[in-house]
This record gives sequence, C-alpha cells and structure tokens, in this order.
Amino acid sequence: MRPGSISKQYRDRENQKGIYYQLSYTHKMRSRTEHVWPEHLKKLRAEITEYKKFRQLTGELIDLSIELSKGKITRLRNQSANS
Repeated sequence: MRPGSISKQYRDRENQKGIYYQLSYTHKMRSRTEHVWPEHLKKLRAEITEYKKFRQLTGELIDLSIELSKGKITRLRNQSANS
C-alpha cells in the first residue's frame, strides 16, 4: 500500500521515444518522485489502488465518527436540559 500516481515520460518528447515511468507522491509534507522499472508497474499500480481504497474507507469512517459524536453530544445536551 502506498500513495502516489504513475506517469509515463519520454526522454525525447518530440518523437515520443525513450519511454520511462515515474512515481510521484507526497509524504510527510514532502513531494517525491521516483523512477519505476517497467517490470514493477503492475505491482506498484496494485499498491496505489489499495492505498486509494484505504483513504476512501478512512474518510467514510471519519464521517461516521463525526456523526456519532454529534449525536452523543446532542443526546447529552438533551439529558442535561431535561434534568
């Protein structure tokens, strides 16, 4: 599991020759770019996909936790008002 995106680059952009791949990501507030060997592309893409799923699920968990917390606070406020 890792963050980032993979881009195709060309050593000779004009003629689109000399293809290579780069992984770009940000970690601990620092941008990084790494060379990716073609034989590692499939595995790396799978790791990036897993990271995106993790981020989505984490976001959903946070949203639900916020709603739960709001509900608890409202319930406690109502109990205090009724006492």
